[in-house]
Amino acid sequence: MANGFMGKFATVNLSKGIIGIADIDENYFKKFLGGKGIGTRLIWDHLKKLEAKGINIAELDALSPDNLLVFATGPGTAVTGFPCSGRHHVMTLKAPLTGSIGSANSGGSWGAYLKMAGYDGIIVEGKAETPKYLVVINGELKLEDASELWGKNAFETDALLKEKHNIEGLNLSVSCIAQPGENLLPTACIINDEHRAAGRTGVGAVMGSKNLKAIIVGGEAKVEIAKPEAFKEISKRCYASLKENGVTGTGLPTYGTAVLVNIINNIGALPFNNWQSAYNEKADMISGETLAKDYLIKNMPCWGCTISCGRVVSVKEGPFKLDYSEGPEYESIWAFGNSCGVMDLAAIIMANHLCNKYGLDTITAGSTIACAMELAEKGYIPAEDYAGLDLKFGSGAGLVESVKLMGLNSGFGKKLALGSRKLATMYGHPELSMSMKGLEAPAYDPRGVKGIGLNYATSNRGGCHVTGYTIAPEVVGLPEQLDRLSYEGKALWVKIFQDFTSTVNSVVNCLFTTFALGAADFGDLLTTTTGWDIKDSDVLLIGERIYNLERLIMGKLGIKNQDTLPKRLLEVPLPDGPSKGEIEDLGKMLPEYYKLRGWTSEGIPTPEKLLELELSL
Repeated sequence: MANGFMGKFATVNLSKGIIGIADIDENYFKKFLGGKGIGTRLIWDHLKKLEAKGINIAELDALSPDNLLVFATGPGTAVTGFPCSGRHHVMTLKAPLTGSIGSANSGGSWGAYLKMAGYDGIIVEGKAETPKYLVVINGELKLEDASELWGKNAFETDALLKEKHNIEGLNLSVSCIAQPGENLLPTACIINDEHRAAGRTGVGAVMGSKNLKAIIVGGEAKVEIAKPEAFKEISKRCYASLKENGVTGTGLPTYGTAVLVNIINNIGALPFNNWQSAYNEKADMISGETLAKDYLIKNMPCWGCTISCGRVVSVKEGPFKLDYSEGPEYESIWAFGNSCGVMDLAAIIMANHLCNKYGLDTITAGSTIACAMELAEKGYIPAEDYAGLDLKFGSGAGLVESVKLMGLNSGFGKKLALGSRKLATMYGHPELSMSMKGLEAPAYDPRGVKGIGLNYATSNRGGCHVTGYTIAPEVVGLPEQLDRLSYEGKALWVKIFQDFTSTVNSVVNCLFTTFALGAADFGDLLTTTTGWDIKDSDVLLIGERIYNLERLIMGKLGIKNQDTLPKRLLEVPLPDGPSKGEIEDLGKMLPEYYKLRGWTSEGIPTPEKLLELELSL
């Protein structure tokens, strides 16, 4: 197999200390591409092997050596001219935070450098007796002792490994866990390139449970493509579309993802004080415009990216002084800022920086702190439990200290690091966890944007906006403007976006390209890259196949009848702002969605749908 792929997946059995090359059917790649798709298919095969051994998948411990961890690139990764193709995907059979399938995506350069090292991905199973790290450089695979790295934060680990494996003229990238991953905390993520994260669902804890500290990659291999001249013309067309588009050509490069703060707040859909409201008259204090004016040093693109939405920032003075950091993104600004009532960008930047340092998911971390603030505000947490920690909405100092305690697994941070669902349940009020299937929801209140609520509810990995980003048509107006408060037609839009996104995450490239590029563009890019005939309908079909296979895995894990939202969103009208009085009524969309999906009324794919998708498993 060539053209868009390196043709090799590394396998690492940490229990046995054996490294090898996986024998993967080429048809897998034709049906699932790479990234999320191939990861999902490999997880299904692993699941079947465990069942054959008599293991009950629903009772599998996410931190067991039997869990699987997959790092995967796609046919677009590291292909010069394939727009914004520096990303990679991380999948795990069972996520520590949610108990469902684990899925996370990251940018930077690690994915591209893994492919240049000669591999499309890495399959990790088992558990090493002592800490290890994996070296993948110029085709070589080697396990090394990581005892001296254990206990180090992400920044320290990155620097030490690059120094040790330095080869003049060769770019290296490190993907690693920090202390929360080592401590098996469900909020732990995997950090690469110091400031990029495979953030969601707790994949860092799975990596830690395997005693795998890091993977360092680098190489000089080139990805071959099937039709270079035709690809070149399509690439030019796509880059022109990205440049001409108002979001990818102007908004994101100028203000980063935080350009959304004022946009979402001004329609009354920016969750405030743990979703008690969705409008904050002071939101501009933490906006992308304010970040650019007062803190921005320069833009920081991922590998192969022309959008360059990443931020390099500094805080010049005050208690949160910081010479250099990257971020924060829109979701992080919201989670640490608006959701916690903190209108101090310096404190938000520091909280985000600490998450990069310690390897914590910013959405889950910020949302859990916001949940704790409401629990404390209402007197549900005894004051002695968080003595010395300011858990009032609006406290920048309390926010930063909370993140630090989470990273070090110290004091009340031990409870915060469990995530909002476990924290709120612990104190008798699970309804204050604004999560779906155990995963904290991001920065869009569905009471003010109806379609995104259906996406949250039906997202396979839990509360997730990037599973099906209907904010594009409902708010931004791309590819067309929808009425954000209407339920009509939203089920179809959600399904299309979920299927399309699954394919983009399997290519693997940046979802921001979809503001300007459609399924036909991706079909053309993939056809000229791989040599396979991939039409726009195939792009959606591949994504639908992946989405349904994820849903089958969820069923095996016992995740059923959970396509819903927190009661606050379904029953409590927004108290103020442009969306005042609105609730989210899933009943107006969910039955139609299931019908369009070809699923039962319980959200399970029917045999007829599986046959249609060629999911003969």
